[in-house]
This record gives sequence, structure tokens and C-alpha cells, in this order.
Amino acid sequence: MAGEIPDLEALERSGTGKGAARQARRDGMVPGIVFGGEKEPLAIQIPFNALLKRLKAGRFKSTLFNLKVEGHDDVRVICRDVQRDVVKDLPTHVDLMRLRRTTRINLFIHVDFINEDKSPGLKRGGVLTVVRPEVELNVLAAEIPDHITVDLDGRKMGDVIHISDVTLPEGVTPTVERDFVIANISAPRGLLADDADEEEAAEE
Repeated sequence: MAGEIPDLEALERSGTGKGAARQARRDGMVPGIVFGGEKEPLAIQIPFNALLKRLKAGRFKSTLFNLKVEGHDDVRVICRDVQRDVVKDLPTHVDLMRLRRTTRINLFIHVDFINEDKSPGLKRGGVLTVVRPEVELNVLAAEIPDHITVDLDGRKMGDVIHISDVTLPEGVTPTVERDFVIANISAPRGLLADDADEEEAAEE
């Protein structure tokens, strides 16, 4: 499960609207809004470099943060949207949603693969094709998993791994009802050609 909740520090933004947002950007800040939790929306600004570092680290939208704003109580938030400059692809605005520990939300969670060295299919030269590097799951805000794990031990050539094959943490459920594919182990083209040649020789 997720470890210590990281802090996300921000400043309260005095003005709202496009003019105040532009001024925040000129000051090296990224304007944002905090909403939800039965409280009034709070206009904030986050240092550009600090936010960019968080974004480059990955999984920003699936990370629960402890938001610290001077003059306000700390609150748990999750990112709902990051608007970016269409040319430079740099953040221009961020939307954060307040959460209670008991709130259930849908998040994309990273998939880890283990025991590749114990997969007969991969040992034979098979290729692991990851269809979904992340899967959308319904989780509790207080217990967001860092990842889910797919065990490749014993997996053979041609095996298809579905979400039903994965042991999910307690209380975590897929947002999609169908048994979708996460990955498969396929034979490389060379091996397929060799198998076809062997079959033709056997028939002759």
C-alpha cells in the first residue's frame, strides 16, 4: 500500500481570473484551484519548478498529497487536471480535489511485473507485451496502492493475463466489469517461423 503521504506546498492566491493567473505565472508560479470537501474553492499557486519536478516524477494524477497552505489546515488532495501550454507542454493551471479518508475514487494505478526469470515462455524467447501499463481502479483515498503486481512465474508462451488473474489489495476493484487483458506472452516472429517449418516437415 502507499507509504507516507507526500506534502505539496502552495500559497494562497489573492486574486482570481485571467489577470491574476497571468501575474502568478510571471512570478514563477502555477495558478490552481482546490475544490470539494464541502468547503469553498480556494485559489492557490504552486512554485513552477516544484510542480514541474512532481510532474516529471510521474503518477502525479494518481498520487494522494497532503496540501499545505499557510493559514489553512492541511488537507488531503488529489489532482483532477493539469492544463498545459499547447506549444511548450508546460503546466499553466492545476485543479486539486479535497478528499476524506473514506472517499472512494477512480485512479489509474501502475502495473508491476515480477518473476520474469521464472516464466517458461520468456525463457524460450517469448516477448512480454504489456497492453495496460496502468489500470483504472476504484480505491479508498486512505489506502491508495502504489501499484498492482502481476506474477509471471509459470507463464507459458501464448498465455494471456487478464485482470481476474491479478490479486488486488483488499477493497480495490476494477472500474470496468469485463475481464480485460493486461498483458500477454507472445512468440517472436523467428520462433513462429521455426515452428511453422517444423510442422511442414512433419506433414511431409
